Amino acid sequence: MDLRDQLKNLFPEHEEQDFEMPEEEFKQKEPLVCKFEKKGRNGKPVTIVEGWEGSEEDLKKVSKKIKTTLGIGGSEKDGTIIIQGDNRDKIMNILKEMGYKTKRVGG
Repeated sequence: MDLRDQLKNLFPEHEEQDFEMPEEEFKQKEPLVCKFEKKGRNGKPVTIVEGWEGSEEDLKKVSKKIKTTLGIGGSEKDGTIIIQGDNRDKIMNILKEMGYKTKRVGG
């Protein structure tokens, strides 16, 4: 006897209904910070996007979209996206098209 049968025995007049959880769409509260950095990377320039509030899966999707659109390398971890080179303007445009607010820091 499974749980469903036990509940039918306890509540014989109850009619079972289908229920679907409403999908809640994620909204970024704070703007993503887009900055340029060279320090600690042997002089190699990188663009860093910080302030991600969503899940790691969504972070990877956004990072992949940026990397494939620009055709450059990068990585993502701990809520930050690291993209090779100084591509702040291009990255900010891509994020804006995806519906994210961005803020440019430095230079």
